[in-house]
Amino acid sequence: MELTGSSSKGRLLLLLCVISYICVSTDAEASCKLKAKFNLSGYKDVVKKTVVVGGMFPVHQRLASSDSNTTNAPESTGCEGFNFRTFRWTQTMLFAIKEINNRVDLLPNTDLGYVIYDSCFTISKAVEGTLTFLTGQDEAVPNYRCGDGPPLAALVGAGSSDLSIATARILGLYYFPQVGYASSCSVLESRFQYPTFLRTIPSDEHQSVAMAQLVLHFGWTWVGTIAAEDDYGKYGIKRFKEVVEEAGVCISFSETLPKISNPEAIQGIVNSVLESTAKIIVVFSSDVDLSPLVVELLNHNVTNRTWIASEAWITSAAISRHPNILPVLGGTLGFAVKRAEIPGLEDHLLHIDPYQDPLTEEFWETAFSCTLDYAKAMRNTKARVIRETGNITLAQDIARMAPEGLCNGLEMIKKLNNTYSDVSQLRITYNVYKAVYAVAHALHNLEHCDPKNSPFESGNCADITNFEPWQLMYYLKNLRFNVPHTGEEIFFSNGDVDGFYEILNWQSDSDGGIIYNHIGYYNSTAPPDERMTIDNASIIWNNDVLEIPRSVCSERCEPGTRMGIRQGEPVCCFDCIPCADGEISNTTDARGCIQCDEDYWSNANHDECVPKTIEFLDFAEPLGITLIIISAFGALATIVVAIVFLMHLNTPLVKVNDPLLSFSLLLGLVITFLCSIAFLGEPQKWSCMTSQVALAVGFALTLSSLMGKSALLMLRARAVKAVKTDAKKAKAAATASEQSPDTAVIAPAVPQKNDVDPIHPRHQRAIMLVCTLIQVVACTVWLILLPPHPVKNTAAQNIKIILECDPGNIIFICSIFAYDILLALLTFTFAFVARKLEDHFSEGKCVTFGMLVFFIVWISFVPAYLSTRGKFMVAVQIFAILASSFGLLACIFIPKCYVLLIKPERNKEEMMIPRPKSRDMAINGSSVSLSTTSSTANHSGTTVSTVSLDD
Repeated sequence: MELTGSSSKGRLLLLLCVISYICVSTDAEASCKLKAKFNLSGYKDVVKKTVVVGGMFPVHQRLASSDSNTTNAPESTGCEGFNFRTFRWTQTMLFAIKEINNRVDLLPNTDLGYVIYDSCFTISKAVEGTLTFLTGQDEAVPNYRCGDGPPLAALVGAGSSDLSIATARILGLYYFPQVGYASSCSVLESRFQYPTFLRTIPSDEHQSVAMAQLVLHFGWTWVGTIAAEDDYGKYGIKRFKEVVEEAGVCISFSETLPKISNPEAIQGIVNSVLESTAKIIVVFSSDVDLSPLVVELLNHNVTNRTWIASEAWITSAAISRHPNILPVLGGTLGFAVKRAEIPGLEDHLLHIDPYQDPLTEEFWETAFSCTLDYAKAMRNTKARVIRETGNITLAQDIARMAPEGLCNGLEMIKKLNNTYSDVSQLRITYNVYKAVYAVAHALHNLEHCDPKNSPFESGNCADITNFEPWQLMYYLKNLRFNVPHTGEEIFFSNGDVDGFYEILNWQSDSDGGIIYNHIGYYNSTAPPDERMTIDNASIIWNNDVLEIPRSVCSERCEPGTRMGIRQGEPVCCFDCIPCADGEISNTTDARGCIQCDEDYWSNANHDECVPKTIEFLDFAEPLGITLIIISAFGALATIVVAIVFLMHLNTPLVKVNDPLLSFSLLLGLVITFLCSIAFLGEPQKWSCMTSQVALAVGFALTLSSLMGKSALLMLRARAVKAVKTDAKKAKAAATASEQSPDTAVIAPAVPQKNDVDPIHPRHQRAIMLVCTLIQVVACTVWLILLPPHPVKNTAAQNIKIILECDPGNIIFICSIFAYDILLALLTFTFAFVARKLEDHFSEGKCVTFGMLVFFIVWISFVPAYLSTRGKFMVAVQIFAILASSFGLLACIFIPKCYVLLIKPERNKEEMMIPRPKSRDMAINGSSVSLSTTSSTANHSGTTVSTVSLDD
């Protein structure tokens, strides 16, 4: 609990100021004298008392304004702003002392007196009262106890933490006990600075932690804070921030309530509340300090906020009974100290004597808006009549006959609707009651000390009529008793009591007012997980909302995203950034994303790693079935061609093409057709080796066979070219012989097949075998050293694992297929040279065209393969194999099959003889021909066959 008090900045100055008091001794008798006289109000009863208990309560809210003129002697300032709540605390101390004096089991032989002062919520008045109390007379003399009255026991007070800190520093100098009832600031825990301070209210260390736990309980991460400009607010909110910030909660704004009237500062706080997106506002302040802010909040109709209250104002009627407060502060949550019922207290409060003393008289006049002074009532009436009529005589007559605003002292306090007579929330009042009883029990133990078990080093017990403060301090520190009527056990642990709080919720009653509904409690002595208990279902939030409000700077990041901190803003203000592909976050508000394992990938929501899709070109899928059919068709077509050739094995067309080379060529094509099937299905070690090696060897066999054929065609073409040259020479000679008819011109001999074939079939077959064996050896070395093997390709596509064959070594596979390319280039070169060779079948052109198809297919394959991913890379490769194989099969064997099956009449020996390409030329507008006849050369007997050469 906290009360308003002036700033503690001048504490040392105040302590130095009191040193200005002087004490002067004369020979006659000792006398004490002051430079100035204090103006203190309160209660005092010390006559014929055994022990005096001091008390200090902030009955007034502030000091009255005073003239700072120094032309007159300075006077101690009075107080103003009567506070009914704290006046009830004062009456509670009087009631407790009266109750103790009437008991026979507690201090039966001791009559307690009291000296109670009004601290006016200011440090200066608290210091004045402390010095006066220690002096023992109305005029304070520092460091002196004047007079021979009853001993002073302890001081109950002084109200707010600021006031208690100031008084505790002075009382600690003399080791004088002080028991606080409302000073909860954690600074007062220091036994080094405040060795004699004890309290019946829990330390704010517990309350700050409890408020932090409340914020964390509801998941709020974005809150504003408002604290009073005193030690209570400063240290309370500081500890709260430490706990919540450690837990990841961010502070949207942090404002301070001024101690003196400052409309600009209050307006600034309201603006901060309105501009902030925080819906939760924690307030560590007294009700007096908070009141100006509440008025301004009402003026601006600030709603849709949830306020977290400290125990200083959670049960304050000055706040909760404010008109139209429900829309603004309805739903407030807060912590309150223990509540109790004190039998007899209400009756005491309702039957006080208004004429007992000036302080009670002021209460009466303030409560009933009247005056107990007859002369004052007459003066007020007279002044009013004069203002209204200007007739002084009439005013005097009316004032004597019927003075206005005069109290008779018989007014009924019970009819008052203020906090003084409200005993429904006795919390700080109960703390006052416990503090008085703590002092009484300590005195009782001191009085009934057993001399045989004296706690003091002297071995003697203290005298109740003449004891030292430190002796009573011993009994207070070791005190343990049960409070009357409630049975609560009280003991001090290093000057403090256990932290127990009720958690209250401001809800509306049937009349539209505020009721404090109990929703839980906080017990600092319980295990950490059990300290706070809250019934969420019983809470009604602002504007009668039942759903827990949200207060976040940024909405929570769902699984699949991570928090991205905004530069220059609190950590609670962030952006939710989706996790990258392959990363997940499976928790809310994840700080970072988790990389999936190699064989896993993130799902669409990026909140779970799922196994990657296994991809390969399967036999059973439509594309695989199609490729198998095409491959089988190609192999079957090749076999059919082989059968056709086998059926016409003895015909000139088959013989002229070397049947063995033709069959090796067809075998190579069958191998390439069938090896494409090995590329399908899930890659296995055998399939990887078979597919690559079969492809390389199949192409090597095919190309080496073609190269053997092409080499022969090239040489034939060169031989025919030579014959053509001889024919030109013969033509020139024939032209010359026209002028000499006796000259016999012999035509050049027609080149027979064996005449122009510089290599024989065995040479062709040797070329085929050697070139194929080179590839076989290379593939064998490849398979032995670094064979192809199946691998999981996780890099090509993120969401898939592509099962493919790794070549083992890139140098090997490049070398092997480079060799096939070399064979293809040689074959193409040989065929290109022989493309003009005429043999009625244009085999040179067929091979050339077939090789062009081969090159076009594989050149197109490269960009298509590189731009494809996954199983379609295999499909592209198979298509290239099949297309090139079909191209070779079609270009080379379709013309031959056409002759064998459809034009058998062209399958004759004379059609197989190569010849130059025929051309028609016009020479002098006529056709020149050279005719010869068959004759027998008498000189040689050789038969010369002649042919017609058209040039």
